[in-house]
Amino acid sequence: MTSNDRVSGSVSPATTLPEKIGMIAGNGTFPLLFLESARKKKIPVVVLAHKGETDPEIETFGYPVTWVRVGQVSPIFDLFHKESVVHAAFVGGIKKPSLFEFRPDLKGLSILAKVAIHHDDQVLRALADAFLKEGITIVPSTILLPEIAAGEGVLGACQPTDEDMVDIRLAFTVGKALGEHDVGQCVVVREKVVLAVEAIEGTDETIRRGALYGPKGVVVAKMVKPGQDLRFDLPAVGMGTLAVMEEVGASTLAIEAGKTIILDGHVFILKANQAGISVVGVKWD
Repeated sequence: MTSNDRVSGSVSPATTLPEKIGMIAGNGTFPLLFLESARKKKIPVVVLAHKGETDPEIETFGYPVTWVRVGQVSPIFDLFHKESVVHAAFVGGIKKPSLFEFRPDLKGLSILAKVAIHHDDQVLRALADAFLKEGITIVPSTILLPEIAAGEGVLGACQPTDEDMVDIRLAFTVGKALGEHDVGQCVVVREKVVLAVEAIEGTDETIRRGALYGPKGVVVAKMVKPGQDLRFDLPAVGMGTLAVMEEVGASTLAIEAGKTIILDGHVFILKANQAGISVVGVKWD
């Protein structure tokens, strides 16, 4: 891996953008960035937001917003049919603890009934199939922001050590092996010891937990699951991730090139440089 100043990665931009897009918004800043890009490109967006998940700032972009609770599916179809939406994107995630509290409507229950194991990818694929039956095609969440995916190589000014590179390879090997079981999207390693693997708690808490068991300088890796449908819920890193890494004294962040989103990429790399944290885009096939 060689040093370079490319933050953006290999997600290819669509040759033709839809005339209108429906957005099913989750949490985080990604939905806000999506709308900002849509506004610049003058693309109409029909926004469906989730109560308790989506940032209320989503209402400040000039697009009409309809709010539903997690698990309501029929209102999404009703809204998109009313607004003649035939392309839609899932933008931002839903916190896993919320999935234990949600109350699906009848349409949601009928979709879940078709899924043997409620892994994220299986549920999302079943949901995408249901959308397609309604005449709505799910497009990648990066359709308006292909440049948001991480590039390959060292992305900032700080270089990982040889020891860090060994830990990165271990983290990816472990994460990919566990990914098919819907765990391991984030792995924390130090000196060839796996300290934490992400399950339901989310990336930030995984990093904090891993740092409890190792010396300062842990390596944090984020990656997609094997066979993950890249239209949905790509792994993302942002200022919150960086703040937690700085808090625990982490040394290196390794992210899967072309398949992990860097929110506010250039500012993110600048802040990582200032914190002395190396950021590495890893190509892993």
